[in-house]
This record gives sequence, structure tokens and C-alpha cells, in this order.
Amino acid sequence: MEEIIVETPARSRQKSEVWGWIRFVLLLGLIFMLINNMIGLTKVSGNSMNPSLHNGNVLLMNKIPLFFSLPEYGDVVVIRDQRLGFSIIKRVIGVPGDHVLIANGIIYINGNPLPELYTVGKSEDMKEQTVASGHLFVIGDNRNFGESKDSRDPSLGQVQMKDVKGYAAVSLFPMKRISMPLKLK
Repeated sequence: MEEIIVETPARSRQKSEVWGWIRFVLLLGLIFMLINNMIGLTKVSGNSMNPSLHNGNVLLMNKIPLFFSLPEYGDVVVIRDQRLGFSIIKRVIGVPGDHVLIANGIIYINGNPLPELYTVGKSEDMKEQTVASGHLFVIGDNRNFGESKDSRDPSLGQVQMKDVKGYAAVSLFPMKRISMPLKLK
């Protein structure tokens, strides 16, 4: 003999509530995965990006462009540094194949002076370097000697593109845009 279960309105409502909760939990999981893999938050520690970013600024990091394009001139990127054990925030000034030279405190990219209105201090001179394939030449906006550990420092050197965690999109605390450079020719 078969047992026949009659669907009562209370039982139907209970089933509907369970499915509602399951959908809610799945949606939360999806949102968490998207936020974790597509955007993120990071905090500036130190003065290497002054005057554009200051110690304690909280940044919204955008990871989406990493799936579609490579970093370009002027992008402010968050880099995972295995040797230091933490992330650093720097500005991209050289991409693969570029020739980077610092003479009399002026940065030259492929022989052209880099138009910079967002920096402080004067860069130490550096012999010309060619940016290797799969690497970036990054530098802090604070160019005073010893203020920024960046590609000018042999202990860091050129950064591998695979170490870029994301792009600094905007400063959330305090709320402000991040200065961008003038276009290179």
C-alpha cells in the first residue's frame, strides 16, 4: 500500500522558506566570491606614495582588469612581494621593452621625459635599464632618497606582472581620486 502525502499550505510554505534560505545563502556565497576575487581593500603603510597617497589611506582595489589587460603607464598597482612578506603600492612607469633612465632627477622613458605633476622630491640618477618581458618598472611618488622601496632599489628591482594583485582604484578613507600622470607620447 502506498502512502499518499497531501501537500498542505503550511507544508508548502515551509518548503518555500527552506528554498528561500538556500537561495539566500548561495547568493551570499556568490557575492563573497565576487568581492574576494574582483575587488578588495588595502591600507597604505608608509610615505612612499606621498603626496598622492598617505600613510593610513584605505584604498579600493580593482582586480577585474588583471583578467583582460596589462598594467599601463601611471597605473597605481598593489604588488605582492614575497621577499618582504607584505604588499606594496607603487606607480607603473615602465612596461616590457621600455628603456628607463634617471638623469638629473628626471625620469626618461624611451628617451622622453616623464611628465609628472604628482610627485615630491628628486630622484637619484640611475643608469638606463630595459624592462624585461613579463616585468614592470614601478616607483613611489615620493622620490626623496630612502623614502620608497621600488624598482630603483636592486633589492626589489623590476616586478613580475604575476605579482600584481590589483589596481588602486580610489582612496576610500579619506575619499579622493588617485592622481594620474599626463600621457606619454
